[in-house]
Amino acid sequence: MMRSIKYVFVLSILSLAGCNNNEVGDVSLGIFTTKDIKLDAFTDPVVTGVTCHVSSIEANLNLSDPSDSSISCRQTGLITRTMLEQIDTSKNGEVLFTKSKSIFFKSMKIRRILDTENQTLMYLAYSTKETSGSFKHSLSTVPLWGTDAYNAVKSK
Repeated sequence: MMRSIKYVFVLSILSLAGCNNNEVGDVSLGIFTTKDIKLDAFTDPVVTGVTCHVSSIEANLNLSDPSDSSISCRQTGLITRTMLEQIDTSKNGEVLFTKSKSIFFKSMKIRRILDTENQTLMYLAYSTKETSGSFKHSLSTVPLWGTDAYNAVKSK
């Protein structure tokens, strides 16, 4: 009886891990694999004129998804001086999005960093595992050229 309750609990957790309101695409990697490429859209919560699309592998029926991911960000609306005044301008930037990739403390994160010298927003997608880390990452940039925020970062 206890054993069947544990199985139901684990299956419930695994099924919830696949739920994602940001998913805009799902590509199967074949009939004989349980792996899919999931495509998510993510809008920066402060710089709302930036939308990022992130692709990552999800391995259904596995306890851990691969660390591979890719990110591409574009300006999809206004980027204003007021928005830039609200963001973390440190070299570390700030984490904007986290998605669990395993029940064993592995996650994919998206971090925004402002390059003031080149007036560019950088979005870094990377995987972390609390015990060992990961070298897999992807970078996308959004230049501020042509926006209301251009030159505002240089005057800080």
